[in-house]
Amino acid sequence: MKLKKMMAVVLAGVTCAGMMAGCGPSSDDSKASGGSGEKGTMTLVMSSRDEFLSTLESAAMSAAEEAGVKLTSQDAQNDSAKQIQYIETAVNGGDEAVVVNPVDSDAAQALVDAAGDTPLVFVNRPPSDMEVLAAKNVGFCGSNEDTSGYFQGEYLADYFKKQGKKEIKYILLQGELGQVSQIKRCAGVLKALEDNGIKATSVVDLAGKYDRAEAMNKISPVLTSGQEFDCIISNNDAMALGAIEACEAAGIDPASFPIVGIDCTKDGAAAVQAGKMAMTVYQNPLGQGKGCIEAALNLVEGKAANENTSFTKDETGKDYSDSIVWIPFEPVTKDNVADYL
Repeated sequence: MKLKKMMAVVLAGVTCAGMMAGCGPSSDDSKASGGSGEKGTMTLVMSSRDEFLSTLESAAMSAAEEAGVKLTSQDAQNDSAKQIQYIETAVNGGDEAVVVNPVDSDAAQALVDAAGDTPLVFVNRPPSDMEVLAAKNVGFCGSNEDTSGYFQGEYLADYFKKQGKKEIKYILLQGELGQVSQIKRCAGVLKALEDNGIKATSVVDLAGKYDRAEAMNKISPVLTSGQEFDCIISNNDAMALGAIEACEAAGIDPASFPIVGIDCTKDGAAAVQAGKMAMTVYQNPLGQGKGCIEAALNLVEGKAANENTSFTKDETGKDYSDSIVWIPFEPVTKDNVADYL
């Protein structure tokens, strides 16, 4: 589903919820949404609030309000211990469900344990061990990271094939090392290049931590070192934008080679439209925000997390497939970026 179509469904509510939930970092840890006729309470525990996650948060607040659920949102500020405390507080306070955007995907079992018998839905970041989703009261709503980096690789392979190149050198900007998204996005782009007959060699892999300033600082010395490269691959738009800034500061035209990102944030889409970023991959925060509330409501009612949701079921036949609500990734280039602005 294109962004404009999703916006028509969700944004009217997001605008209202956004007045409370905000669109960026806030000094307030707790936010709440709910209207008349409330039929229950839930807590959303965010890992942090960046542009993407704040949009997801606002969409969840809106979806909860439309469903008559009072949703309180907490910002764990990238503190795993604080996330557990927020979950325990929600459970002890009688919340019917908890939705969590985990700080550490490897610590998923600890979050499940903190929730106990209370329904728990992971959103955006899946557990490193997906088997935790086999529990009856646990679900996941997000996008399949096996496809995100693959879309980047397919684009790059097509680009270089048109130039007659079968071998390339790349700079890789990685997110938080060890996270599922970082691991799968890196693996996906390299697999797609290999599958399409492109031999790709790394010039350097940099840990940009999904942060624009961090990526700019890390890549700047590489750009001025004289090392040759053919493209910059980034695990998200923020780091790609940092690379663009670093290129411009070094007097390098970012449009002279492909820079690819993931998320299709507002700034990322603008960079694609301007020709500074070659492509990005749309990860739908509005869909994830809505889908996680739908999954939580299903679990509260004793149903499978993905029963009758607005989105996609998992078709792999795993013992936890019914616990997954997929929000598909979508490749975005200059040809279709207008649909995402």
